[in-house]
Amino acid sequence: MVLEGDLKVETMTVEVKVEETVVAEVVVVPQEEPEKVVVVEERKIDVNGDVEVKEVDAADNDGPKTVQKSSSYKEESNFLSDLKEFERKALSELKLKLEEAILGNSLFKKEGAKKKEKEVEKEKEVEKPVEEEKEKEKETKEGEESGEQEGEKKEDVKPEGDNEKEKTVLECEEEKTEVVIEEKCEEIDRDISIWGVPLFPSKGSEGTDVVLLKFLRARDFKVNDALEMLKKTLQWRKESNIDSLLDEEIGVDLSSAFYMNGIDREGHPVCYNIYGVFENEELYAKAFGDEEKRKQFLRWRFQLMEKGIQKLDLRPGGVASLLQISDLKNSPSPSKKELRTAMSKAVTLLQDNYPEFVAKNIFINVPFWYYAFNALLSPFLAQRTKSKFVVVRPAKTTETLLKYVQADEIPVQYGGFKRENDFEFSSEDGEVSELLIKAGSTETIEIPAAEVGATLLWDLTVMGWEVNYKEEFVPSDEASYTIIIQKSKKMSSNEEPTRNTFRNNEPGKVVLTIQNWSSKKKRALYRYKTKKNASY
Repeated sequence: MVLEGDLKVETMTVEVKVEETVVAEVVVVPQEEPEKVVVVEERKIDVNGDVEVKEVDAADNDGPKTVQKSSSYKEESNFLSDLKEFERKALSELKLKLEEAILGNSLFKKEGAKKKEKEVEKEKEVEKPVEEEKEKEKETKEGEESGEQEGEKKEDVKPEGDNEKEKTVLECEEEKTEVVIEEKCEEIDRDISIWGVPLFPSKGSEGTDVVLLKFLRARDFKVNDALEMLKKTLQWRKESNIDSLLDEEIGVDLSSAFYMNGIDREGHPVCYNIYGVFENEELYAKAFGDEEKRKQFLRWRFQLMEKGIQKLDLRPGGVASLLQISDLKNSPSPSKKELRTAMSKAVTLLQDNYPEFVAKNIFINVPFWYYAFNALLSPFLAQRTKSKFVVVRPAKTTETLLKYVQADEIPVQYGGFKRENDFEFSSEDGEVSELLIKAGSTETIEIPAAEVGATLLWDLTVMGWEVNYKEEFVPSDEASYTIIIQKSKKMSSNEEPTRNTFRNNEPGKVVLTIQNWSSKKKRALYRYKTKKNASY
């Protein structure tokens, strides 16, 4: 998820040429310096928009025997011993200020202060017409004769009595104020918490440092800014009843658009945002049709975030953030004002109130308009937020996701082996294997079938496909005939992973043949298992 605030879009032209996976934001550089190169970590972006990412194109290297994963994908440590000196100092200072704020009852805005502000405003509104009337009376009395002046003196006596009453009222108000302050001092809440983690530092909870470090990192370890961010988050949660959100029944069901599914290689729960479903006009109207529905959409999205946080371990060394994958295939364009406004609001609130809860934000199947739109939105996003963006063109979706997520945890529509309500394979069946197929060459995968009557099951995918593929059973007895399971077929680039089964009546092996007729190397991923038949 990613875009926030109802933004004023100015006319501008953004020319972007994307050759590989784009990491972080799209950088728009004036064309006057064509040879300038901007280096961000290990990523190189030239002024024409061409992006070069290390270890992405399989054609440039031989590749590993196991599925490659991102080398820079690791959460920052929450152990005190791993922090830098200035980070430890900032954390200690924040804990001290937080404890003072809790003991001083200054963590939240005081309800009395809010009411008093409103009462003062009302009094001012009432006093204005009264003062105007007094001014008019004064002007009239200035022209009256001296005989009427005695009446004015009598009137002058009244304010004295009024002043005494006003003094009495003020004294009473002061006494009331003092009583209120004394009562509030007695009600110190040392049990205040967020996401189930106690915030009062003296309690010594393991998770307190983890939570406070999230706010510090979001504000570049500026202690006062981090404390202010924490205060605003707590106030927002209180005013929006976020703590009761998990048990709330929300009228709209957006589970087809936003859902949690599996974990990545580092154990982060994965949240999917599927924007293409909003092409459906009925669902679009249900989510964004009017202001009330947009409010429900926001609560639904925050509820999903809270559910995701429930899966985290907010302790030093624990998995303390999510991986987010946003699919922009067939998504409505930014011209849809209702969607743009709602998503902008959601992204702003998520960024402001859930700091450092997204380890990576991967955008797949990205259309061209996204690059221009991202260039416009970039100034409104925090630098740390933008540094976690990974933008992927359609041809590189599977290859990029595999760096972060195991093949058996990637849904089949994205080139992985995970199928809904599928229990055929488990972690006990072994890891997914990988096979490299050079350009213009043919490779085979053999699945042994030594036991008669067994059922063999296999999954296979080739990144980018564009190969010829066939399946056959070859008996051990040379006198027997080879059985064609699937005749040779040309697989297009948009093919999903294939799954098939075969039950053998004699010993032998299943042979999967992949012929790479393209000019680039191909990587095939596969797994198989043998299910014994009890009748044999």
